[in-house]
Amino acid sequence: MRGSDDGVTQLLVITKAPVPGRSKTRLSPPCTPDQAAAIAAAAVGDTLDAVRATPVQRRVVALDGAPRDLDLSGCVVVPQVEGDLGTRLAHAFADAMAAPDGELPTLLIGMDTPQVTPELLADALDQLVAAGPGTAVLGVAPDGGWWALGLHSPAAALVLPDVPMSRGDTAVLTRAALEQAGLTVLDLPELTDIDHFPDAVAVAALCPEGSRTRRVVDDVAASLT
Repeated sequence: MRGSDDGVTQLLVITKAPVPGRSKTRLSPPCTPDQAAAIAAAAVGDTLDAVRATPVQRRVVALDGAPRDLDLSGCVVVPQVEGDLGTRLAHAFADAMAAPDGELPTLLIGMDTPQVTPELLADALDQLVAAGPGTAVLGVAPDGGWWALGLHSPAAALVLPDVPMSRGDTAVLTRAALEQAGLTVLDLPELTDIDHFPDAVAVAALCPEGSRTRRVVDDVAASLT
């Protein structure tokens, strides 16, 4: 791991508090609402572990809901605003990049890719910093969405409210909007995110032995057989 060692970057995680009936609802069926929330809680926990292990100046969690049992140590917590996902993403960037730390190059991720590693996050920030202002980094998912977006300023995120989210062409449209705004968009590695239960099984298999996500998904899968 490098670039983050220089202390001029930050990581931003946008997530919901895991609540049955509100979290990862597309996992049901076959999961019960409680099982879906347990998978969400595990994914958030593993994601935040990777974020805490990445050497950056600041870690921010844009949270929808009450913290409940989440371990948010080492992170600055900001509430998500009301509105659609694009609006909440743009505001999360603005909140994370506000004073006192200024406009640090920022990589935003969700909680749907708990297989992410500190090395991958650090490499993504390295790429963003090395490319300099006027660039963005985007990590797409196989379903056509994206799992990570790195920007140098909150102004660049103002395109997001106009991008349709949670669609098969969301990544393509996000890239087009950023390029239309004058940014050069660089690619990050593709990662599968958790939308439906087969995704959860595939992602869990990529997580380390003993990780929360792997343990919880394996337990749920066993209960469904």
